[in-house]
Amino acid sequence: MLYGLLLIKINRAVKKILNWITGLFKDEKGSPSSKRFIGILCGITLCITLYANSFTHGDVKPADTLVNAVAMLAFGCLGLASVDKIWGKKEGEKTEE
Repeated sequence: MLYGLLLIKINRAVKKILNWITGLFKDEKGSPSSKRFIGILCGITLCITLYANSFTHGDVKPADTLVNAVAMLAFGCLGLASVDKIWGKKEGEKTEE
């Protein structure tokens, strides 16, 4: 009995975490956003690479321009996602032709 209740609570917690993670990759309308996906993926990759390189010698590090490019891509993608959220077209607005 106790084991079943524990499994139910764990299942609910996992569902909440998965819903939160999938919400990170969706825009304000609920559709998947490639800009957020690329930005988060670049940010995670950059953090992992920089952390791993803190334990290696100087001759095994990536080029500074490569690190800067990945950082700019991450910040740019996440910035564009934010700009779209703030100044994006509203659903009721019509485009001028």
